[in-house]
Amino acid sequence: MDSVVPTRQTHGGFSSFNCIQRETRIKVFWNINMSSRGSCMMGFLGHKACCCFPSANGEMRKLERHQKNRRNQVSAISKFETVGSNGKLPNHTKKTHGRLSGGGGGGELSSASSGQLSHVFDDFKSNDSLRGLVRNGQLEEGLKFLESMVGDGGIPDIIPCTSLIRGFCRVGKTKKATRVLEIIEQSGAAPDVITYNVLISGYCKLGEIDTALNLLDRMSVSPDVVTYNTILRSLCDRGKLKEAMEILDRQLHRGCYPDVITYTILIEATCKESGVGQGMKLLDEMRSKGCIPDVVTYNVLINAICREGRLDEAIEFLNSMPSYGCQPNVITHNIILRSMCSSGRWVDAEKLLADMLQKGCSPSVVTFNILINFLCRKGLLGRAIDILEKMPQHGCIPNSLSYNPVLHGFCKEKRMDRAIEYLDIMVSRGCYPDIVTYNTLLTALCKDGKVDVAVELLRQLGSKGCSPVLITYNTVIDGLSKMGNTEQAVELLGEMLGKGLRPDIITYSSLVAGLSREGKLDEAIKFFHELEGLGIRPNAITFNSIILGLCKARQTDRAIDFLAYMVSKGCKPTEVTYTILVEGVAYEGMTKEALELLHELSARGVMKKTSAQQVTAHT
Repeated sequence: MDSVVPTRQTHGGFSSFNCIQRETRIKVFWNINMSSRGSCMMGFLGHKACCCFPSANGEMRKLERHQKNRRNQVSAISKFETVGSNGKLPNHTKKTHGRLSGGGGGGELSSASSGQLSHVFDDFKSNDSLRGLVRNGQLEEGLKFLESMVGDGGIPDIIPCTSLIRGFCRVGKTKKATRVLEIIEQSGAAPDVITYNVLISGYCKLGEIDTALNLLDRMSVSPDVVTYNTILRSLCDRGKLKEAMEILDRQLHRGCYPDVITYTILIEATCKESGVGQGMKLLDEMRSKGCIPDVVTYNVLINAICREGRLDEAIEFLNSMPSYGCQPNVITHNIILRSMCSSGRWVDAEKLLADMLQKGCSPSVVTFNILINFLCRKGLLGRAIDILEKMPQHGCIPNSLSYNPVLHGFCKEKRMDRAIEYLDIMVSRGCYPDIVTYNTLLTALCKDGKVDVAVELLRQLGSKGCSPVLITYNTVIDGLSKMGNTEQAVELLGEMLGKGLRPDIITYSSLVAGLSREGKLDEAIKFFHELEGLGIRPNAITFNSIILGLCKARQTDRAIDFLAYMVSKGCKPTEVTYTILVEGVAYEGMTKEALELLHELSARGVMKKTSAQQVTAHT
């Protein structure tokens, strides 16, 4: 299904911005400069810095043999300030020629310089180890290593730390991600805007907007447009447009100007809350500020116009887009196409598809799926299959969403043989059915009374790489229960539990009803109480199944007791409940009592007069 506003876009400001900024933020080059005069390892950390490190003991001896050259190198290098990717400036003492000890011959680096070099190498090795842990997904180990490293006085590199924050946010552990940021700040390293953006995004994805706003207020660097867009998106997705507009005011006040993504987010939210008219006003404001709308912006507006049922206006808007310097894309056309199909305007949909092809806008799989869905709902399976078969001619390979409506159409028409045949065709073409496909077939097979075939298909799902879900088992359990095969239905319940699937009210209602119909009342009541033990509240259907079973077994007294239990549990009896009881009393030969009960219930308004008359006719 098309997404009107993709969550990851390559406008200036989103993921592409992050990537560019990350690439230019820090570059580390190690240049081993070997020559007959000696060797020196030059480490360039960041844009402005360089630092000289003796490579090894052997190389030190070579340096000692070339004192003059070494003096010049050390003198030149000591004039630079070292700036690491952690953003922290080490406190080097200025030296004219680095400090040299000894007489006129070979000299050695001072112990202070050696200590500094050793510390830098330790930091480099530690950061490299941290980077490896994060890269391997060892987040917990990475956090422990970071804590230990900083505890020993090390300065962490911002890049692996940011990756560690991102990793924790991806798995929903924002508290651990927050801890990483705290460690960075305590170490004296300077987090950059990307670090903050990653953590704010993690908060927003988990709905922790207040926490995100608190972090926004205490950022040690200026937020950028990505920071604000992340928060605005989260607020707007939760229907908090007013709060989003307040954040926009803060953004403008801080001199951070909105981009096309900012306005698109706000336009979409405004259209949902206040209608297209207000969204258009925001579009005009956007243009007046010199921000050019893109195709995503226009798609948002066209989608909103279609949602308001103004399809003809949406078509006019589509046709006018080139005059604004923006060409509609396949998503634009799909929005209109879906609206046309929903309105039953098939002729217009065909015309739009032809226009797309004429303009050189290639249809997508989604385009064809919209058409197939519409035709199948209208019962035009032949035309739907024609479109499906022609998809490869337009460079589109049908997926499970292309085949599912066709299979559903065959099932709806009870043409199960044709449905199974098309399932085989689907697989032979390399398109593997999803659980929706199988659930459709299983439902149809059970309704058609072919429960044995459904059970066999259920058994094959694992080998087909498709794991059954709750609704899959519920469908077959219900089918078996209705066919009087509760024994096998109970076996499937055990299989469900063994796979870690938790039964719901539908599962137990099917079993209780089936067991009651078969007269296995004790077992039905056992499952009823098992349902309660799981914390699932029985509904009227479940209670009615037990009451019906008791009445059929001529145990009306127990049925009345069960009615009292039903009321005590806060489940209101339905008209069906009372009808079952009246017929149950009559079934035990107490016709007079049944009629008296019927009239009383009718007088109280519990049963409709028409229902009472139907019951009277049967008693």
